[in-house]
Amino acid sequence: MKLLHDPPLLKAKLEQFQFGNMLDLDKPAPFTLQQYEPGEIILHEGFAMQSLLFLVQGKIKVTSSIETGKSLLLRFGHPFSIIGEIELIRDVPVQSQIEAVNECLFIGLSFDYIRQHEMANSRFTSTLLDHLSYKLQTCTTASRVNLLASVENRFASYLMSTMSPGSDPSFGMELRTDHIGEIASLLGTTHRHLNRVMFAFVQKGLLERNGQTIRILDWNAMETASNGIRYE
Repeated sequence: MKLLHDPPLLKAKLEQFQFGNMLDLDKPAPFTLQQYEPGEIILHEGFAMQSLLFLVQGKIKVTSSIETGKSLLLRFGHPFSIIGEIELIRDVPVQSQIEAVNECLFIGLSFDYIRQHEMANSRFTSTLLDHLSYKLQTCTTASRVNLLASVENRFASYLMSTMSPGSDPSFGMELRTDHIGEIASLLGTTHRHLNRVMFAFVQKGLLERNGQTIRILDWNAMETASNGIRYE
């Protein structure tokens, strides 16, 4: 993690994401700008969290560990995502692992400051409630998918969540096959089973496999295979 001292960038992001609608920006607040590199772990499960984080650039992956030591995919996050509402309100350790998919930029605001100055601010707490309810919705969807959907559905949903047209071009138009083992674990299946699913998609013309990468060829068919579900 790199702390950036860039007042013009901070001001621009505060304006872009309309922080003035939930906070009184005339009051000096101890905002921080935090930058993370692709693949960097932003938060580990079980760690104490000190600041609320507002994602203002990049894409994050949220996973939850299970008893076997593996992780299940919960969702991908995009700007304007908030991280740490549960930890702030419930005063608990970090509940999920957060990883930067590509270069990410966060605005941080310390829990101590929020508890002293913003918890009685209805505009701020209303924003937290909105984001918490969205996370509940996405976690419910992810749980249903992980428990009930076939591996074919889950893999198609994963691909459509990460490789859909119009997504950040620095992530997702191709998928490296040397990451298949990690993806299989996130989707709650085995490397071998996921390889069979991927081979079937190639045989049906949905995917192209070229060396160490795969690419979606038939977006409509992949959308059908995903049942319209997204890890988002």
